[in-house]
Amino acid sequence: MSPRTKSAAEKELSTAAAKLRLLKKLRCTLNYEKKAWQAGARLVAGVDEVGRGSLFGPVVAAAVILDPAYRIRGLRDSKLLLSERREILAERIRQHAIAWAVAAVDAARIDQINIYQASRVAMREAVLRLEPGPDHLLVDAVHLDCELPQKPIIHGDALSASIAAASILAKVERDRMVSQWDPVFPVYALASNKGYSTPRHLAALREHGPCPLHRLSFAPVWNAPVPQEVLAFMLEERRSTGVPPAT
Repeated sequence: MSPRTKSAAEKELSTAAAKLRLLKKLRCTLNYEKKAWQAGARLVAGVDEVGRGSLFGPVVAAAVILDPAYRIRGLRDSKLLLSERREILAERIRQHAIAWAVAAVDAARIDQINIYQASRVAMREAVLRLEPGPDHLLVDAVHLDCELPQKPIIHGDALSASIAAASILAKVERDRMVSQWDPVFPVYALASNKGYSTPRHLAALREHGPCPLHRLSFAPVWNAPVPQEVLAFMLEERRSTGVPPAT
């Protein structure tokens, strides 16, 4: 292979690094919230999800209605924050937001309806759990199946304070959920990788196969050469129903 030829993994890392550089340049403000307030909305909810690219466990969404009278400093895309800082901000959000809620869609459901639809389901459920309910939504990149006025915002978690707050709550909750499974499935190092495709996680999949909470529709999981016996019935069911083996 030519030294100039990048592997798929290297290209993926390069793309991720470029996106991270972009996100760091964006300013997280209340500009979108202010436009909604000026248009007559009173309860503006930011909505986001985390875990879309993970190989293990649920996708988790959150919805947050920030209090216009209380500014929480330091809100930004959860991917740009250290875990300790996320925990601090999550507590402030829970204490000072007008309303907040989280919702999750598990791996089995993800395999049934695909990760994109599962993310939308989780976000919609988080919105429906808000009390009081919102009258306007700011959503990270997608449009939700609900009748509320809403604005999808590309890179919303890096631009909107409300969406950033939602991304922080969702990230903290999902990390907690996945870490609880680490003692049950220690070979995958879930406490450190949170289910994402790190070299150690992929090596464990190759050696041990997936566990019942892995997303079987994701190629690195489906292609694991040593599927566990506990998953044999799932694999057989997929073959008999013609469900495609990978995304």
